[in-house]
Amino acid sequence: MSTITENKVSSLRQIFMSKHDETQPPIKAEIQQYDYSLILLAIALLSIGLVVVTSASMPVADRLYGNPFHFAIRHAIYVVLAMISAMVVMQIPMRWWRMSNVWLLLLAVVLLLAVLAIGRSVNGSTRWLVVGPITIQAAEPAKLFFFCYLAGYLVRRHEEVTDNIKGFIKPLVVFFALALLLLLQPDLGTVVVMLFTTIGLLFLAGAKLWQFFSLAIAGTLAVVLLIVFEEYRVRRITSFLDPWADPFGSGYQLTQSLMAYGRGDVFGQGLGNSLQKLEYLPEAHTDFIMAILAEELGFSGVSTVLLIMLVIVMKAMVMGNLALRKERPFDAYLAYSIGIWLSLQTAVNVGASAGILPTKGLTFPLLSYGGSSLIIMSVAVAILVRIDFEMRVDGIQAINKSGALKGRKRTLIRKAKQEVTSVIEDVVDEVQIEPSASATVGGLND
Repeated sequence: MSTITENKVSSLRQIFMSKHDETQPPIKAEIQQYDYSLILLAIALLSIGLVVVTSASMPVADRLYGNPFHFAIRHAIYVVLAMISAMVVMQIPMRWWRMSNVWLLLLAVVLLLAVLAIGRSVNGSTRWLVVGPITIQAAEPAKLFFFCYLAGYLVRRHEEVTDNIKGFIKPLVVFFALALLLLLQPDLGTVVVMLFTTIGLLFLAGAKLWQFFSLAIAGTLAVVLLIVFEEYRVRRITSFLDPWADPFGSGYQLTQSLMAYGRGDVFGQGLGNSLQKLEYLPEAHTDFIMAILAEELGFSGVSTVLLIMLVIVMKAMVMGNLALRKERPFDAYLAYSIGIWLSLQTAVNVGASAGILPTKGLTFPLLSYGGSSLIIMSVAVAILVRIDFEMRVDGIQAINKSGALKGRKRTLIRKAKQEVTSVIEDVVDEVQIEPSASATVGGLND
C-alpha cells in the first residue's frame, strides 16, 4: 500500500514540476550571428571573377606590360583590399550610417567635383582620381553615398514623400545635381542605374502611383534626349540595333562579344580556351567579362553566376522586408537600394555584352576587373551582412531581456514549489501513518 502511494505522489510531483517549474535555465538554441550563406555567395563571385579576369587579361597584359599576370596580380590585390574593407565595414553600426548620411552625400559631391577639376581622362571620359598609386573612380562611392542619403531622407520625411509632391521632389533635386556632375564626365550608365534605383526606392517607400509613373516617364524621356543630343551615343544605339551592319566599325565590339557567346554553347570551350580574349574583343576583362566567361564556361557558367547574383539580390530584398517589420526603416531602405542597385548593374552589364541593351561602361558587381567597383560592391554586401547581424542581435537581446524580466517570477515560483513540495511530503507522511494505525487497532481487537 505504501509503495503504491509513494508512486502516485512521485508521479504527482513530476507532473507538477513539468508544468510549473520554470527555475531551470531554458535550453539555448544556437543562433548564428552572421548570414554565412550571403558571405559565401559574395566570396564565390569574387573567386570566379579572379579566375576569369586572369584568363581574359593575359594576352593584353603580356602585350602592354610583358607580364601576362599583370592584371591578375592587381585584381588579386583589389580582392584582398575589398575583403579587408568589407570586414571593417561589418564592424560599423548602422546607426553611424544613419547619422552620417548627409555628410556622405557631401563627400560624394566633393569627389565628383574633384574628378572634373583634377581627374584623369581615359578614352575621352574623365572619371578617375589619381592619388599616388591609387586610382579612384568617384562614381562608385557616389552611388553608395547617395543611396545612404536617400534612405535617411525617406526615414526623416516619410510622411512628406507619401502625402505631397514637395517631399517627393526634394530627393530628385539632389539626384539631378549628382546626375549633372556625372554627365559632365560623361557617365550616362551610372546616371541610369541611380535613376531607376531612386524610382524603385521611392515606390517601395509608398510614393503615389501617379508620382511614380510620372517620374519613370520623365526619366525615360530625359535618357532618350541625352542619347539623341550626343552623336557617339546615337552610334551606340544604331550599332546595338544592327551590329552586323558595320561589324568592323561601330558594331565591332558587340559582334565580337556575340561570337564569344555563340562559341560558348552549353559547357563552353574550357577555361583558358577563349579566342575572343586574344585582343579580338576590346575590354574583355572589364565591361565584357561575361562574354569571355560565356565562351569558356558556356551557358552553365553564365547561369551559375547569374543564379548567385539573384540569390544575393533576393536576400537583400527579403532583408528589407524583415527590417521594416522590425521597425528599422533606414536599414530596410538601404537594403532595398543595394538590392535594386546590384540587380540593375548586373542586368545592364550582361545585357550590353549579350546585345540586349546598348553598350555601357558598367562592371559586373564583384566579378569584373576594377578596384573601385570591387571595393564598393564588397562594402555594399558588408552593409547587408551588418543589417542582418543587427537584426539577429536585437532578437537575442529581446530574449535576454524577457528572461531578465522573468527572473523575479521564477524566484517566486521556486518558493511556491518548495512550499507545495513540503505540503506533498506532509500528505505522504500522513498517508503512511494511517495504514499503520489501522493495522494496530485491528490487532488489538483480535
